[in-house]
Amino acid sequence: MDSAWQVIMDAIPLLLQGLGITIEVISISLVIAMFIGFIFGLMGTSLHKTVRTIAFIYVDIIRGTPLLVQIFFIYFGLPVALGLKIPAMVAGIIAISLNASAYIAEIFRAGIQSIDTGQMEAARSLGMKRGQAMWFVVLPQAVRRMIPAFVNQFIISLKDTSLLSVIGIQELTQSGEIIISTNFRAFEIWGTVGVFYFIIIYTLTRVSRVLEKRLAGR
Repeated sequence: MDSAWQVIMDAIPLLLQGLGITIEVISISLVIAMFIGFIFGLMGTSLHKTVRTIAFIYVDIIRGTPLLVQIFFIYFGLPVALGLKIPAMVAGIIAISLNASAYIAEIFRAGIQSIDTGQMEAARSLGMKRGQAMWFVVLPQAVRRMIPAFVNQFIISLKDTSLLSVIGIQELTQSGEIIISTNFRAFEIWGTVGVFYFIIIYTLTRVSRVLEKRLAGR
């Protein structure tokens, strides 16, 4: 029987391939999620009740249903309803993007509302329109407070990509399952998969702390 070290070394190439897919999925998903979340976050702070209601409905629906159900709905449900085939990779990116966007929308909304209303009033008194005041005065201050919450959501979404293995995407977790099905060395493989996730998450956490210190001027 091969030693534990040999098992891990033999598995690393396939695990790295899966890690690459995980990083690709999460990178694309988070860019999309930030854009959607920003839009709905602003809508959640709108002065118009209808606009706020639309934002709240979107956020409540996404946050009120499990990600696994959303993945199945997009990959299996939509193709039946629309009569088209959605590739697993595309379905996975859509599911992660929509799920993360709802939480990011709440981060934006809470961050914006945490800024004293006097900041907006002062900017308006200087002749700025509401949109200009929001973009140049409120948002720069709010984003500093949002960074820890953003990083926390990025970490959650990264770990959520492991659920995409259920629709056949060969990301990191699925790669581990494939290797174990051939060598039956679950301890070594899942331990290595855990180390890979830890390294990425630890790196994100450290980057977050550095950004917080720089923005705080320390």
